[in-house]
Amino acid sequence: MFFQKAIETMPREQIAQLQSHRLVHQARRCFENIPFYRDAFNEKGITPEDIHSIEDIQKLPFTTKQDLRRAYPFKMFGIDRDKVVRIHCSSGTTGIATTVGYTQRDLDDWADCFARVIYAIGGGRHDILQNCFGYGLFTGGLGAHYGGTRAGCVVLPVSVGNTDRQVRLMHDFGTNILCCTPSYALVIADRARAMGYDPVEDFDISMGIMGSEPWSENLRQQIQTSLGIKAADIYGLSEIMGPGVAGECIAQDGLHIAEDHFYAEIVDPKTLAPVPDGHYGELVITTLTKECSPLLRYRTRDITRIIPGQCLCGRTFRRIDRIKGRSDDMLIIRGVNVFPSQIEQVITEMPDVSPFYQIVLTNDGELDRIELQVEPNEDFAFDEVSEIEGLRDKLGAELKKNLGIKVQIRIVEPRTIQRTTGKSHRIIDKRGENL
Repeated sequence: MFFQKAIETMPREQIAQLQSHRLVHQARRCFENIPFYRDAFNEKGITPEDIHSIEDIQKLPFTTKQDLRRAYPFKMFGIDRDKVVRIHCSSGTTGIATTVGYTQRDLDDWADCFARVIYAIGGGRHDILQNCFGYGLFTGGLGAHYGGTRAGCVVLPVSVGNTDRQVRLMHDFGTNILCCTPSYALVIADRARAMGYDPVEDFDISMGIMGSEPWSENLRQQIQTSLGIKAADIYGLSEIMGPGVAGECIAQDGLHIAEDHFYAEIVDPKTLAPVPDGHYGELVITTLTKECSPLLRYRTRDITRIIPGQCLCGRTFRRIDRIKGRSDDMLIIRGVNVFPSQIEQVITEMPDVSPFYQIVLTNDGELDRIELQVEPNEDFAFDEVSEIEGLRDKLGAELKKNLGIKVQIRIVEPRTIQRTTGKSHRIIDKRGENL
């Protein structure tokens, strides 16, 4: 099912021509209107006249989140302030906030991109979409809201929290599509069962659009089984637009990039050299149509790859794989590179272990040390010491086999790891506290 079939099935040659035309225009816009880019062009010894097609994109400078922080609040805006109709920004909890502005056209493009994902997983007009993403400065809530409206859905703007109410509305209103983080989908399913519902039998929900945090394929299968749905991954980030930069279709074989609006590169995070399709690296995105906050070659820090070939759904837009991790939160344990998603993959393959976990990082002298806190399922014999030891040994052996490192494991009581309504906080970094 297509929302804009002519665009989503455009021949690759036409996509390249469109991207080339838009990149030339965007490079000039950035140079003429944003001092940061004018300085960056001059530093690289280039001018907009050096950009003739999409093939010239590697001539352009990279942009980092730190560049955006230095430009706070509005120095990266590429238009007059009287044309700005909305501003989102990050929380600023890890530093100065980053701001992103939108013109009305920017918002219309964003709604179109999210609507494409709704149609790609089988949704559309008159479906009831329950939006559990947070509203406000976070882009998730409003992105899903206006995307659902553009797709012709009936939107329930429930936002995050109050899970009992979420469950009741899902049941009473006949929700078809659920939008939330993957971890919160499991919380909803768990709470629904505690309230006496069978989520598979008692709910009309058949589709889920989930993102805002990395999640493994095993976790997807647990969500689909728990709720009886087809769960699609959606990708986006506030700096670029919000959710809808890329999204899965019904085939669940990679996320289609909205290539009429964004150009994606995969580079080696250390050398910044491009890597071939099919190889993992850092995702770099250039906005081709963004008016208020255009970005050239923005380093997302997200690790993924371009999936070769065309999808069975008929869409011609290239696909990225689901996010494997981040280049700036990769754990290096005893010299081994480990992503939290790799740990999650092992956990979710263990039938006696719940999918809720936390990773605690500490120092052991000069070396990093990792403690994995997991909880068994509620029907597990937690009071039996031998059972707990056996589970810990089995999980430790699986982690050793899959990751090549020894992980200290702590089995905690069922339901003691905090459940969250938004992004899950799975890593607690205590390194340096005792130095």
